[in-house]
Amino acid sequence: MKPFVLLATRAEDQPADEEYALFLRGTGLDERDLVRVRLEAGPMPRLDLDGLSGIFVGGGPFNASDPPERKSPVQHRVEAEFAALLDEVVARDFPFLGACYGVGTLGAHQGALIDDRYAEKIGVVPVTLTDAGAADPLLAGLPETFNAFVGHKEAIRALPPSATLLGSSPTCPVQVFRVGSNVYATQFHPELDLEGIIVRIRAYASYGYFADDELEVTLAAAARAVVSEPSRMLGTFVERYAR
Repeated sequence: MKPFVLLATRAEDQPADEEYALFLRGTGLDERDLVRVRLEAGPMPRLDLDGLSGIFVGGGPFNASDPPERKSPVQHRVEAEFAALLDEVVARDFPFLGACYGVGTLGAHQGALIDDRYAEKIGVVPVTLTDAGAADPLLAGLPETFNAFVGHKEAIRALPPSATLLGSSPTCPVQVFRVGSNVYATQFHPELDLEGIIVRIRAYASYGYFADDELEVTLAAAARAVVSEPSRMLGTFVERYAR
């Protein structure tokens, strides 16, 4: 089988390693078949799409909607690398699934309006599929409404005509969308389970995803929710595109 690749941007080792472990578990792949590239550590290597089965993108610290002067040199580099990669991915309709930061990369590439209007604190939201989402093969078998973990400072306010909306939540109208037939992005985190969200909450407690005095409340709210469906998307992605 040709490998999949996970493009990651988390600078902190613990959540970065936990994210990789979650993608390994959700996809059912081993480290040989899911190659991680940490973009915050160095330039994106040349990715030969003919030698890959598909591309995953994890979450990260970058906001596409930040003004240019507030973006670090690393963020400018990563955004330029994603723009070049997505030129080829979209043109070829190559299998791509971006989680959370995937919305910023794919959305920005397609000209979506991205800002902080629909930001969501770290927590759990109900995602409801559109008719197109219910019919989409990547979401096959998911209930019409399911719980998912979120936590983001920006979101898509308006999708461009090139994108198909597949799912929404009450507080964020674009939770998952598709471009072409095989290029996907989610605002929620399909890879996360309870253990994983606890690691994220603690690791990013001072990053502004919730108020300074809300740590224990946020942990308790995450523990009460049942989130079991989104990770199925990772296995379905592999089943569809492994070659």
